[in-house]
Amino acid sequence: MTAPAQTTAPIDGAALLAEVEQFHRRFNVFPREAAYVAVALWDAHAHLLDAFDSTPRLAFLSPEPGSGKSRALEVVETLVPRPMLAVNARAAALFRSVSDPAGRPTILFDEIDTVFGPKAGDNEELRGFLNAGHRRSGVTYRCIGDGGNQTVVEFPSYTAVSVAGLGYLPDTITTRSVIIRMRRRARNEKAEPFRARLHEAQGHKLRDRLAQWADQVRDDIAGRWPEMPDGVTDRPADVWEPLLSVADAAGGDWPERARTACVELVNAARADDKGSLGIRLLTDLRDYVMAGIDRMPTVAILDRLCALDEAPWADMSGRPLDSRSLAKMLGEYMTTDNTPVKTRNIKSAGTVLKGYYAADLHDAWQRYCPPPPQGPLPPLPPLPRRSAARKR
Repeated sequence: MTAPAQTTAPIDGAALLAEVEQFHRRFNVFPREAAYVAVALWDAHAHLLDAFDSTPRLAFLSPEPGSGKSRALEVVETLVPRPMLAVNARAAALFRSVSDPAGRPTILFDEIDTVFGPKAGDNEELRGFLNAGHRRSGVTYRCIGDGGNQTVVEFPSYTAVSVAGLGYLPDTITTRSVIIRMRRRARNEKAEPFRARLHEAQGHKLRDRLAQWADQVRDDIAGRWPEMPDGVTDRPADVWEPLLSVADAAGGDWPERARTACVELVNAARADDKGSLGIRLLTDLRDYVMAGIDRMPTVAILDRLCALDEAPWADMSGRPLDSRSLAKMLGEYMTTDNTPVKTRNIKSAGTVLKGYYAADLHDAWQRYCPPPPQGPLPPLPPLPRRSAARKR
């Protein structure tokens, strides 16, 4: 007589995620409650990569050292499958590790600022690997062989990646990431010291249960298309879709908490997003320089831009923004008629000056700028009285 097959008792996903969240709370002080929700969901999603079309990068970033970024990675390391801690790793080593027959790793990249910081160069190969690996279909192509006897080999790049470092990441990686802006603990914020010999085993028990739960819900999650919160579309929706799928499969209060965290962190990322210099220029023109004005001479635009506090226009590599640079930057954008934005003649006080029309910039404002502020904008400082200054 054949013995009946043993079945694993169903695991309460909501309770398990709560334990994972609590494990992080013991050792990590995150800047906002939403971060604990996002990180716990990310830990779980790493066990379910084949159920998703994409995987978000998890980025712990801070302006100063000693903000708990590496500790956050240490805790994540105990909870994810096949962790691979990388510091200054080459792209070739990473994409070959993803092709390991034993299974793809979860890459934990500490000190990412040494790779993408201002003194590190472009590192386009690694950037390309991280970008391609966001999508399940992402691959990296390399030539393998000696001399003229080489063949093109396709290496899969799809794998979960978490990074930690100072400053900011390249825009192409930032938009594929859940960003946790870390900061140093205040004197009244306490965290339990993380002792690897003691606490790794505790994390591994949670990791093993996450793997078991993932096996139980994988088929269910693969068929899920979670409802996104209002306003979360395009790339942010791609980033959060796997995490919301995990929350929906777990049940309990996780679907609601996950969507609240999603909106909070997406909005925080938008507020922190410095965007390109061109988008900053368009936004400053719309909100400060030409607000309520249908046209303005170039000389007046430059004066107002350079008078803005905390704006880069007064010091562009040691010199203020000039008319040539302004024309070059705005010429990258199109009018409603799909022609480059250019200066036009503006009649003023019996003279004709070159300047820009708000109607020509409207299409670019609509397409590239964040929504305008809800409240009234502070008044601009008065323009400098050049003639009076010369008299003195």
